[in-house]
Amino acid sequence: MVPERLFLGVEQSATGLKWIDRLQQREANIALAMAQNHGFPDLVTRVLAGRGVGLDEAVAFMEPTIKSLMPDPASLTDMNKAAERIARAIAAREKVAIFGDYDVDGACSSAIMSRFLTHYGIANRIYIPDRIFEGYGPNAAAMQELAGQASLIVTVDCGTNSAAAIAAAKDAGADVVVLDHHQVGGELPAAAHAVVNPNREDDLSGQGHLCAAGVVFLTLVQTSRVLREQHVNLGVLGPDLLSLLDLVALATVCDVVPLKDLNRAFVVKGMLVARAQQNAGLAALARVSRIGEPLNAFHFAYLVGPRINAGGRIGDAGLGARLLTLDDPNEAMRIAEELDRLNQERQAMETIMLEQAEAEAMVELSAGSGPAVLVTASDDWHPGIVGLIAARLKERTRRPTFAIAFNANGTGSGSGRSINGFDLGKLVRNAVEQGLLVKGGGHAMAAGITVERSKMAALRAFFEESASEMVGHLRGNASLAIDGALSAAGATVPLYETMERAGPFGSGHPQPVLVLPHHRLVDARTVGTSHVKATLEGADGKRINAIAFRAVGSALGDFLFKELGQSLHVAGNLALNHWNGSTTTQFRILDAAKAV
Repeated sequence: MVPERLFLGVEQSATGLKWIDRLQQREANIALAMAQNHGFPDLVTRVLAGRGVGLDEAVAFMEPTIKSLMPDPASLTDMNKAAERIARAIAAREKVAIFGDYDVDGACSSAIMSRFLTHYGIANRIYIPDRIFEGYGPNAAAMQELAGQASLIVTVDCGTNSAAAIAAAKDAGADVVVLDHHQVGGELPAAAHAVVNPNREDDLSGQGHLCAAGVVFLTLVQTSRVLREQHVNLGVLGPDLLSLLDLVALATVCDVVPLKDLNRAFVVKGMLVARAQQNAGLAALARVSRIGEPLNAFHFAYLVGPRINAGGRIGDAGLGARLLTLDDPNEAMRIAEELDRLNQERQAMETIMLEQAEAEAMVELSAGSGPAVLVTASDDWHPGIVGLIAARLKERTRRPTFAIAFNANGTGSGSGRSINGFDLGKLVRNAVEQGLLVKGGGHAMAAGITVERSKMAALRAFFEESASEMVGHLRGNASLAIDGALSAAGATVPLYETMERAGPFGSGHPQPVLVLPHHRLVDARTVGTSHVKATLEGADGKRINAIAFRAVGSALGDFLFKELGQSLHVAGNLALNHWNGSTTTQFRILDAAKAV
């Protein structure tokens, strides 16, 4: 194994990380060749090479297209059966019900399907279950109700592991088509007319990275093909499917699926559609989010997505999906304002819950290195927000973390978030097998659990026994991968724009981490309640504004205030700031170290 190369000799930063060069010598050579052959800036080629892009792939990678990356939808198992059944429903003008999940992917998937059916004048209804009272996925009562209203039920972003509920719908007289992307937890629902899921074991399409909205999009491409091939006269031309890519992009970003292959094209092209604000609901969300610049993936992930999720977390779970189907801007604004209000309420609840969780965590961490897996719980927490609490605590403590909300009956609904390199889903599945959890599941980075209060001590002990060695190793070798260095003078808008063409960045395609070496910290002050705003100056006197989000009271924030006026190495992401009609670069600080 090739040893990691320290970047600028930083062995322990303000946040306790060592900085390593993301590129080994081989990737550095590829980056150099890219710059020489294609004329891209050195930093951009380092970003490409550091993410596995080859010399001959660079030009095409910088210009992803749907056409070049789109697979044949029919390559997905059961796709033809699903598309033909949906086409038959359209031709026969059947009533259709859409059962979706309560998160952003579910809302977008439901809206995409609804808009497609509505284009043909097909009566359809979206049903989103209540997170607390119904839980995730189809349930028998809801499916039986829908079967009484529609002859076809399409489940989106759910259904793969819901055999009993789908059988209930079939017994009640409805066909069920499943469009999903989640891991298969057992036998596929035999009563389903079709199960389209690129993650089922017998699917060889290689599209397992798609979110549900991506699967729905491919299904509608195939459905349109079937309608054309069957020469069905519907009295109207088919819909412009590319106009739905804004919703596919929103779901792809917010569901944190790997941004590779077709997903990259979905986001790049979908963002162009989103900026045209053709979807009244998405436009209204942008306005209530006070986004005063062209929409980008950051806005989707941190401003738009949380507002859609707020309905599912603490309000009406169907608000987001309903909003994204609207064409009336006035009605769209009404719902967007309601979601914004719910999001503010969610933020206030999260602040209180986080303070309580942090206090509990500090007690556990005060003795030695603390537990390998942090478990916090309360009788007063809202179960719709525990995932956010787990994510925040994981960031601050750098260890796998669970947050659990107990009800009056002593049953807790919890959510966990992991650190890179530790498979949390496997840990949860093992705990289920040991009888320590009522139920649980997830993937490497996130998991959900249901636990009885009486099992908490045994669960904590099991987590410690199972995870202490691996988590201890990962924490002891925690590092920050650096893509390259630049100066305040070199952090230009054209560089940012070229670097963005190597994106979008996110899961599986990380945001470039750059370092401003030997820059003097000339200013550091608190803005809002938790952010640190700073000004950094290079040796040539050029300055750049910077911000460290949620850094007040953290090791990074304390370090910045302590080192005011000193020369530092500062790591972070290059970003744009739009203000009063002008566009400038700014730096989002992730870490810092003394310059020696």
